[in-house]
Amino acid sequence: MVDAADLRNSVETTEDAFLGGRIMARQLKDGYRAAVDTVMLAAATPKLNKGGSLLELGCGVGVASLCYAARNPVGTITGVELAPVPVELALENSRRNGYAERFLPVQGNILDLHALGLTGQFDQVMANPPYLAEGHAYLSPNADRRRSNVEAEGALSDWLHAMIQALKPKGGLTLVQRADRLAEIIDLLDGRVGEIEIIPLWPRAGIAAKRVIVRARKGVQGGSKLHPGLVLHGEGNDFTPMAAGILRRGEALI
Repeated sequence: MVDAADLRNSVETTEDAFLGGRIMARQLKDGYRAAVDTVMLAAATPKLNKGGSLLELGCGVGVASLCYAARNPVGTITGVELAPVPVELALENSRRNGYAERFLPVQGNILDLHALGLTGQFDQVMANPPYLAEGHAYLSPNADRRRSNVEAEGALSDWLHAMIQALKPKGGLTLVQRADRLAEIIDLLDGRVGEIEIIPLWPRAGIAAKRVIVRARKGVQGGSKLHPGLVLHGEGNDFTPMAAGILRRGEALI
């Protein structure tokens, strides 16, 4: 049996800062890397009330969950991740950042939430599903990047089903996805959730959005809302003041 510490130490990693250094996370050097989308997902997910609970599907090394914990002082967070090495890194990152009592990553498949005992009990669920459909994308030779970016263990429909399945009645889901899959998302959510909110992430002013954040609530019937969204970059590669506030100071996104 492989020791957890040996598993963590068997891969090359980097130590990276998020939220201006409030969160320090060890992540795979040659693999999927948490970045802007990860922090934006956490910033867009509504806050929990005291005693509330959040589930992150596909939590990786835990960056989104830890960023969420840093800006939300109450509530518990569970993460589900398929691959064993990211789970061990997430456990380490949780301990090192002082959130071991609030954030618990577990190894498992999002298709097996019932077997994991994670259905119908969360106030909020967030996820960054793979962006590309299987058969319609270049397959990276790196297994971690391939698994994170291309649907293989579950299609987008499976991810959305799992998110809804995990929620309590009237609970909320939040996901970040490619803008060109928005119509597919809306179609998959139709009749199952309400109060759908769409938040475009514009790379620059006047440039079409490449990413969208979608929020919705289970078992309600409210209408949809299109937010003004967020422009990420201003002059050069600098972030706009609003984007910098979210990425460096942990401010909320709408």
